[in-house]
Amino acid sequence: MHAFSDSTTATSTAVQVPPSLSLPVIEAAFPRRLHPYWPRLQDKTRAWLLQKRLMPADKVEEYADGLCYTDLMAGYYIGAPDDVLQAIADYSAWFFVWDDRHDRDIVHRRPAAWRRLRFRLHTALDSPEDHLHHEDPLVAAFADSVGRLFSFLPGTWNARFARHFHAVIEAYDQEFHNRMEGKVPTVEEYLELRRLTFAHSIWTDLLEPSVGMELPESVRKYPAYRRAALLSQEFAAWYNDLCSFPKEIAGDEVHNLGISLITHKGLTLEETIAEVRRRVEDCISDFLVAEREALEFAGLLADGTPRGAELGTAVRACVGNMRNWFSSVYWFHHESGRYRVDSWDDRSTPPYVNNEAAGEL
Repeated sequence: MHAFSDSTTATSTAVQVPPSLSLPVIEAAFPRRLHPYWPRLQDKTRAWLLQKRLMPADKVEEYADGLCYTDLMAGYYIGAPDDVLQAIADYSAWFFVWDDRHDRDIVHRRPAAWRRLRFRLHTALDSPEDHLHHEDPLVAAFADSVGRLFSFLPGTWNARFARHFHAVIEAYDQEFHNRMEGKVPTVEEYLELRRLTFAHSIWTDLLEPSVGMELPESVRKYPAYRRAALLSQEFAAWYNDLCSFPKEIAGDEVHNLGISLITHKGLTLEETIAEVRRRVEDCISDFLVAEREALEFAGLLADGTPRGAELGTAVRACVGNMRNWFSSVYWFHHESGRYRVDSWDDRSTPPYVNNEAAGEL
């Protein structure tokens, strides 16, 4: 398997990117690609959202394709077997719906509902097969998607994924309490929390089933590999902060790098946008260095043995997909209806959420 499979297709986009969010280096040096399975992926994830009752039928019909959740994953895990990509895409769609439920529980001040969901997710993560028919569709769909993800690699990978996602759930709980109390974390606190709420480790873990093998710890923790993985995720998190700034200010959010910079560093709005952009651009330039070093490492792994060849190929594929994440994230933010705040009737209420009913179970 090559870093970029022969079956991948380069794509172009006619979307106009606002100058304040434009990153010419991404458009020029990070070609956008989509997994060839993408059209079926979109159809199947839309059907899964309906089957699992994660969104009302009218919301799925009107908004699911325009939210572009499957585009994001199809642009990232290039070379993944179709069933692996489908499981990842369904899990990713679930993640966005969970994020929306979390947000609505905060907006409508439902701490009991959130606490109940938090504990149910922890339990379902440890035994997904026991929660496939849970009364809360969000829990049942989570169990379904996680159970499928657990079928691809050994139990050691499953345990690592579960450990990482338990930490994500707890980070969402911290964010819940911060928002309920109106507490804006410091920049340092925010950066640490953001790596968890954005699930840096999860999306990196999922590179492995995409290449069909669990990487040894010595490979995963090799400095250049870890740094390339981290920078790809940091770029995504901070670019998301830049793009979602209007949405989160409208929704009285407290979790955004820009909001922390304004609150704790005393920056003006203009200075804040410039600082977040600088961090985003530094991620790109630093990644290019780490990418080169990680690919050199892949070459060293290919030591002439069959195992070495397998590892070297897998690492090249994973690093190639880290690169794909930049363009996939970038275009997702300009194509997805998730960030078109100006078109919403209420800038604080996304039109694709089931605003009142969620969380009452």
